[in-house]
Amino acid sequence: MEFRGIPYARPPVGGLRFCAPRPEEPWAGLRLAREFGPSAPQRPLALPLPGMDVGPCDEDCLFLNVITPACDAGRRPVLVWIHGGGFVIGSGAQALYDGAALARRGDVVVVTINYRLGPLGFLYLADLCPDLDGSVGNAGLRDQAAALAWVKEHAAAFGGDPEAVCIFGESAGGMSVATLLGMPATRGLFHRAIAQSGAAHNVHGRETATRVAEGFLGELGLPRERAGTALRELPPDKLLDLHQQTVLRLGSSSGLLAFQPVVDGDSLPEPPLEALRGGASAAVDLLIGTTRDEWRLFQFLDPGLAKLELPGLVERLAAQVPGANAAALVEVYRLARPAARPVDLLFAIETDRVFRIPAIRVAEARHPHPAATFAYRFDWESPALGGALGACHAVEIPFVFGALGSPGADFFAGRGPEAERLCARTMDAWIAFARGGDPSHAELPGGRWPRYDLERRSTLVFGRECDVELDPGSAERRAWDGIL
Repeated sequence: MEFRGIPYARPPVGGLRFCAPRPEEPWAGLRLAREFGPSAPQRPLALPLPGMDVGPCDEDCLFLNVITPACDAGRRPVLVWIHGGGFVIGSGAQALYDGAALARRGDVVVVTINYRLGPLGFLYLADLCPDLDGSVGNAGLRDQAAALAWVKEHAAAFGGDPEAVCIFGESAGGMSVATLLGMPATRGLFHRAIAQSGAAHNVHGRETATRVAEGFLGELGLPRERAGTALRELPPDKLLDLHQQTVLRLGSSSGLLAFQPVVDGDSLPEPPLEALRGGASAAVDLLIGTTRDEWRLFQFLDPGLAKLELPGLVERLAAQVPGANAAALVEVYRLARPAARPVDLLFAIETDRVFRIPAIRVAEARHPHPAATFAYRFDWESPALGGALGACHAVEIPFVFGALGSPGADFFAGRGPEAERLCARTMDAWIAFARGGDPSHAELPGGRWPRYDLERRSTLVFGRECDVELDPGSAERRAWDGIL
């Protein structure tokens, strides 16, 4: 059974733009739930991924969708998907996130959500426009928390168990998952978490978030005292235009993502990684990991990469990690991959810098605390573009959702008996984890997935065969000590 387009908060429009989400007002009688609600305003995707059409967009976007085997007293585990997209694109309605196969295979309830994106969800105005009534930091993150509160209140009506909620997400969705682990308002709203290709590093401090906002307001060309009101009156398309201009003007000065959560002192009192070290979500089991070649997906954003030479690679890395010995870092990767081209070394370094090492830091932060942590690496190689993508960012998503064979997924993830077997193993691991906090199942090597600890660093590697590796990429991991 599928229920689409359920509002979980009031439309964040007009005077509620930039405000915290407010509970939806009850409606009388029946409400049709056959169509997805609009997605958050955004620009089209610029990467070659299947099943990513978001449909109509509107500022009135706070909707969620529920797929359940039955609306009964089944008390099934509930998996709540938080989509990725760099906090600027994406939707819970994308075909790749169809939860029907997952719900059917695991006898679980699957929920997908929308949340505010880009400047509407992550523009931090508190230190620039203090008179903008009701504006808050992290509106998009607060939307996610509001959706989880809705799930806790209503899960039982859809055959779910409000005391067995597992959040999962990929890319910005994985970053959201790790950030929600450190967000006080989410305590008790979920009990397990899966962070795919996203961890706790992607947060701004107030100073950086304010600098992004200054660049954004600068595009308006208005005095600061009038800018807040003007931002509330502009149509969403104009805000998206300003967003693109801001990102182009700021370049990489604000890091990889201009719009992302901010440690605002309110919804996020401290950086989520520090919160995890201090025991936040200490009772929440976590499954966390990355793909082997994350950064290969993004090669299309920089056509000049094929001509990259070693000195240029060192220069690029020095700009990304100021103060670090970039040449020494590059040498570690070169020794581990003696036949690699400079561009291949770049892919490996950026995969680790942006994704793998932050995931390891989350696992390390949780080590002293009681809940279980499990780590994985996804090595299945995409057949797309003659294999140029490798085991790239997002390649695991069709396997998690059982979406092999959906429109475009065979191009991106492949087909055949090996793919089907890996799909079953992946789905069963995610389902077992959501159900009991342990992803072990009979089709994994030895039927067991060991916990991650600082001695063995056990990591389940998903590929044509699955196996547990101890501290994979250990030399490269150690090279980032004291840097990330």
